[in-house]
Amino acid sequence: MSTTTEIATLQLSGTKKGKIIISNITEPYGKETSDVVSIGIALNGKDIEWKSHIPYGSLDEVIEVLQKVSQEKKA
Repeated sequence: MSTTTEIATLQLSGTKKGKIIISNITEPYGKETSDVVSIGIALNGKDIEWKSHIPYGSLDEVIEVLQKVSQEKKA
């Protein structure tokens, strides 16, 4: 059975109430499937409207790309 555990909640820049909700989901696609990191966006601060699931095996590469684009936007 899938279990969601909230890891962190961040303010969503550019909104008054928006939140970024980061969670771990165990068995997201059924029994014995690998955990994923879930990144949800709640514009009103509570109801998640968009969600991405990232397998832990891909997480480091995704972080590298996000850090790169963040640095490019700052330049």
